[in-house]
Amino acid sequence: MAKTQVNPTRMELTRLKKKLVTATRGHKLLKDKRDELMRQFLDLARENMELRKKVEAGILSANRNFVIAKAGMSEETLNTALMAAKQEVYLETGSKNIMSVDIPVFEYKTRTADENDIYSYGFAFTSCDLDDAVKSLAEVLPDMLKLAETEKACKLMAAEIEKTRRRVNALEHVIIPETQKNIKYITMKLDENERSTQIRLMKVKDMMLEEAHQYSAKQSGFEVTVE
Repeated sequence: MAKTQVNPTRMELTRLKKKLVTATRGHKLLKDKRDELMRQFLDLARENMELRKKVEAGILSANRNFVIAKAGMSEETLNTALMAAKQEVYLETGSKNIMSVDIPVFEYKTRTADENDIYSYGFAFTSCDLDDAVKSLAEVLPDMLKLAETEKACKLMAAEIEKTRRRVNALEHVIIPETQKNIKYITMKLDENERSTQIRLMKVKDMMLEEAHQYSAKQSGFEVTVE
């Protein structure tokens, strides 16, 4: 099918050869990009797994402390203690580029630098288990943000890896073989045309030589008759 769509000219052959060089170079670059993306993706996946375990352990510990605190305090006292927050958290978002993939970056800032501002209640009527629960949640916050970063980064990099893999396969199995086949076809066609032209030239030369010989013979015969 490809041969019927190709114009067998030297200009087309030159264009296809340049296309093949570009496709081959692009194939190598995309393979290198895919391999590097895979390496960084695996590193992120391992980091994501460790962060998830750490975050789950921190949330489990906080939930356990909350259950213990609820058992030792009345529900009204617990609700009153947690009704109004004292500390405020501001989240800032950014991005960084990894192999042409924009990865989100999260940073947070608190309204005050005092670590005790995470407690929005007095210590007279609350238990220490509630303090431990609040502290556990405050400590797990940075890991939760980092976990959100790595999970989003893994999803974006997985999508980029899949897109790069499709491009590599298209170049390797479609574009490069088809271009090589078309180059071979045009080369064979041009060689065939060149041989045909040479044969025609040789026949024309033989005909011209034969006509010249016959003409010379007639001229010689005419001169003899005149004498």
